[in-house]
Amino acid sequence: MRYTPAGLPALDLRIEHESQQQEAGTQRNVKAAVKAVAFGALAERLARQAPGSSWKFQGFLATPRNSKTVVMHIQDIQQN
Repeated sequence: MRYTPAGLPALDLRIEHESQQQEAGTQRNVKAAVKAVAFGALAERLARQAPGSSWKFQGFLATPRNSKTVVMHIQDIQQN
């Protein structure tokens, strides 16, 4: 947990996804990891969760200034 200059709680994390998807008639194993950030009460809530727990995330993707990587800005979570 960190705090913005305005004092808002912020949590930087990495979201990992793993599943099997159907593509071109065959099963494909899919793995992905995405950097993410949450702010405010949502950041505090996520900070209390066990690493590796399963969640559904909603939000948007953005590329920070001077960066080539995408970051998901988490706006809502639901436990699986």
